[in-house]
Amino acid sequence: MKCSYHPGYQIPLPTGHPFPIAKFPLLKDRLLAEGVLAPGDILQPEPVDRDTLELVHTAEYLDKLESSRLSAAEQRRLGMPWSDALWLRSRLASGGTLLAARAALESGLSGNLAGGTHHAFADHGEGFCVLNDVAIAIAKLRVEDAIQRALVIDLDVHQGNGTAAIFENVEEVFTFSMHGERNYPAAKMRSDLDVALQDGADDSEYLGALERHLPAVLDAADADIAFYLAGVDVAAGDRYGKLALSEEGIRLRDRLVINSVRGRGAPIVIVLGGGYAPTRERTAELHAHAFREAVAYERRPGPA
Repeated sequence: MKCSYHPGYQIPLPTGHPFPIAKFPLLKDRLLAEGVLAPGDILQPEPVDRDTLELVHTAEYLDKLESSRLSAAEQRRLGMPWSDALWLRSRLASGGTLLAARAALESGLSGNLAGGTHHAFADHGEGFCVLNDVAIAIAKLRVEDAIQRALVIDLDVHQGNGTAAIFENVEEVFTFSMHGERNYPAAKMRSDLDVALQDGADDSEYLGALERHLPAVLDAADADIAFYLAGVDVAAGDRYGKLALSEEGIRLRDRLVINSVRGRGAPIVIVLGGGYAPTRERTAELHAHAFREAVAYERRPGPA
């Protein structure tokens, strides 16, 4: 399994900042140590170029990012202070998702050890999301005629509002978001299918809902590629989650999505999404399950 990673995924943030930026190298190191990935499986992305970014984001917003002209209010909405490192990091992570998508089209399954920045809209960032990496990858592949139809399976605990807004009027992209009803963002956008869960939803409720809806989503999307936002902020005890999935529940969720998509022959790209466990190490451990399940699927013996 090929996965994108770049040391630039980790950047300095102010002391006490709630975003667990260290989870990216921690996840990479964990997967290598376990043998889930080999060093040769790591792909190093380049920053996405301006022309590609403009397939999704407005020129005015990109100009502000390039020239450090985000206002104080815009930075508060983003949840991160602007810096050259953040601007580069955002383009690298978007490049990582695009690179992973190309790998998935070749081999069927890949990942980015970052990404899932689904709160980024065309004209602004919010919720720790600067650029919408999945939307950028889909738009680029469609322009190149590498794909015609795409599916976004967003299982982060927060609705993928930016992605939903970007693709609201694009029939060839199906957006599916299963999220906490009373969680951020307060004002939800309209995905092709939104499944809202009550606070405290546990493994049984969560997995039951996913099992009910995922087959119909796959039928309706009829996609050439699927992007799976495997957010782990659904875990019990997550700082921002409000749901109650166990570690086993997260593992079973990841297995269900990967097996369902690959079972229909569609390539799948795994991106991280959010996760705010009590420690950065715990967050990385929860993220690792999606990649363990993906490699297990790859290594499963085929028919004799």
